[in-house]
Amino acid sequence: MHMADALLSPAVGGTMWAATATLIGYSTKKVQQTLDDSTTPLMGVLGAFIFAAQMINFTIPATGSSGHLGGGMILAILLGPPAAFLTMASVLTIQSLFFADGGLLALGCNIFNLGFFPCFLVYPLIYQKIAGNHPTRGRIVTGSVISAIIGLQLGAFGVVLETMFSGISELPFTQFVLLMQPIHLAIGVVEGLATAAVIMFIWQARPELLERATPGAGVKRFAIKPVLVGLIAATILTAGILSWFASAHPDGLEWAMFHTAGTEELETPENSIYSSLATIQEKTAILPDYSFKKPETQTEEKSETWPAVDPGTSVSGLVGGAVVFLIAMGIGFGLKGKKSGAMS
Repeated sequence: MHMADALLSPAVGGTMWAATATLIGYSTKKVQQTLDDSTTPLMGVLGAFIFAAQMINFTIPATGSSGHLGGGMILAILLGPPAAFLTMASVLTIQSLFFADGGLLALGCNIFNLGFFPCFLVYPLIYQKIAGNHPTRGRIVTGSVISAIIGLQLGAFGVVLETMFSGISELPFTQFVLLMQPIHLAIGVVEGLATAAVIMFIWQARPELLERATPGAGVKRFAIKPVLVGLIAATILTAGILSWFASAHPDGLEWAMFHTAGTEELETPENSIYSSLATIQEKTAILPDYSFKKPETQTEEKSETWPAVDPGTSVSGLVGGAVVFLIAMGIGFGLKGKKSGAMS
């Protein structure tokens, strides 16, 4: 559900950038107030894990489409909304800059759609109401599935609204929304089950982590090394090997665009803003499309084999995960330093 710049007008893209920047500022202040010793390493490790998990598209049967884990609910449940939003912003920024996954103009929209809805709306209003302060296995599974579905429905509808208000693409609102919502309903079910599996692993290893993320729960000191080791191992395995098994089908947004406009990629408008941003992204994308750069004279050929064993994909996953880890950790350490300085 990563939007491309071709869907957005500069006005809508700029507005969503401003809204996202405001949320980042708010989240920064809240994290600084509530930061504890476990938050910083968790932000780094979970950020890397979500980056790797988003590389794996899973096929939606009988549709010719695919989806991938958003990860907003996992982050919100384990970190709390503000830290989760900052971590998601780190993931999506690295994807856009280093891998050309999602446009730079659209980055504000992508962070908002994948971060704001699950972290600040669905987690407190849906998941917490179902799971409660003392979750059980059934409540975790039920809350995860329902929350993931609602979060993706809101995010998908956000994409439709942002595209409609931009008014620069030939995507009729009614047809577009009638394709976007059902396909992301199916994706949401899979994401919900994946979210439940991750949260169940954490809950069985360190149930205190789920309590710590609850507002007003207070700070509790406990060892999280087993959780961190497990997540790091899962990240390396996912980024280095499981990424080869990603579905070759278009994702839900591309699928909906194709069945609405007959193409998975729209032409970017001829405007200096779009061309300038595209030039910047070409220079920063060291591993475009999660693979090694190809010579300009070489035509791109999509592999028909599955799994697509590609060292470029493995390198992209491991490098991207490491960069997200360092940035998210850097944010945590930076805010921790400011908190210590303010208290001294």
